[in-house]
Amino acid sequence: MSIVTIACLEMLSFGLAHLARAAGDAGERLVLLTGTEPLYLHELATLSPGSIEVVPVDTNDRQAVAEALKAVEDLRGLISSTDTWGVTGAELATELGLPGIDPAVIRLVRDKSQVRDLLHRKGLSPFAPYPVDDVAALDLDRLAAAVGLPAVVKDTAGTSSRNVWLVRDAEDLARLRREAAGATLFGRLFAEPFLAGPVYSAETVTWAGHTRLLGLSSRLMSPQPWFREDVTAFPVALPPDDVREIEKWLGDVLAVLGYTDRFAHIELAMTADGPRLIEVNPRIGGALVGESMCRALKINVYEGLVDLALGRRPRLLAAPLGGGPAVAFVLAYPDRAGELVAVHGLDHVARYPGRPEWYPTKAIGTDIAHVTDGRGYAGILLAEGPTAEIATHRAVAAAGALRVETRPAC
Repeated sequence: MSIVTIACLEMLSFGLAHLARAAGDAGERLVLLTGTEPLYLHELATLSPGSIEVVPVDTNDRQAVAEALKAVEDLRGLISSTDTWGVTGAELATELGLPGIDPAVIRLVRDKSQVRDLLHRKGLSPFAPYPVDDVAALDLDRLAAAVGLPAVVKDTAGTSSRNVWLVRDAEDLARLRREAAGATLFGRLFAEPFLAGPVYSAETVTWAGHTRLLGLSSRLMSPQPWFREDVTAFPVALPPDDVREIEKWLGDVLAVLGYTDRFAHIELAMTADGPRLIEVNPRIGGALVGESMCRALKINVYEGLVDLALGRRPRLLAAPLGGGPAVAFVLAYPDRAGELVAVHGLDHVARYPGRPEWYPTKAIGTDIAHVTDGRGYAGILLAEGPTAEIATHRAVAAAGALRVETRPAC
């Protein structure tokens, strides 16, 4: 079998090592195009030399990325499994004649307002988006009439719970106006009703319009009004009828979006009226969701990324899944913004059950400017258990031994 090359346009913070192993097992060469190599130092340190070739490039410069890809010898596939570079990757794959999803689908999915509008028109969402073109002029009564209170105002192309505001009253509205005035948006603002209920994420893979639900991960969120994700567990054991309802509903949602040949990480709230979509992310789940799936399902799910990049049916669609431990992880945030000084208590973690492991995400000395969204965690504490519930108990207990210390930045 001849060796072909797969390029990866950036990656999530974790998962690169699994991807490199999947490519190696398939006899393929993996090349990472990145402008942020330090982001992957933890992952790269776990790999043997030569497992992956790193090509430094300004990945925010589309032309530079295109030229770097054209210079890759025997390029047969391109992986672009992040929110930030998803559209660019899909477009470049098409331009270079490589397998991949229609870029128009990724552009659609990356616009949360357009997704909401389309699903509403197709009867798959009970409400439509409400555009917030001028946040300074946003009126509480008008917002209440349009979507009800509490309402959520968010960035159409946001990530990591960034630029998401809960509006319950005049005080929240004032905070929204104040913070949005200085926020860097990736898209534009819109409003929708707040979905009351526990949050889950469906992890799926789709090929030729057929979607398989790989499992559900839970989300324990910070207290309102923030939407910070604090604890995740996989796989969640919902009642079989609920799982069947969710799987059918997800298939309908993705079909309406024209979704093919891609992983998806679909956030939903289980409300009193059933599952309600929060958003569709065209990728494997972030943080340690991919790691959790690999352990719990006893398969390297990143093999699916390799198959999809080469334009072949993912083996995951028919592979037996399960048999591994359930996994939970806690995102460790400091109490206040500032320069990261230390993570205390790491030497105590091994005393806890569940084989707890620490995955650092920020180096000592890093300035942590935000502690109310996904930009602020310094690392992740992961633990295993026979069920997601027990894994959660173990991860939370072990994480309780940690303290992330910061000091005010000079």
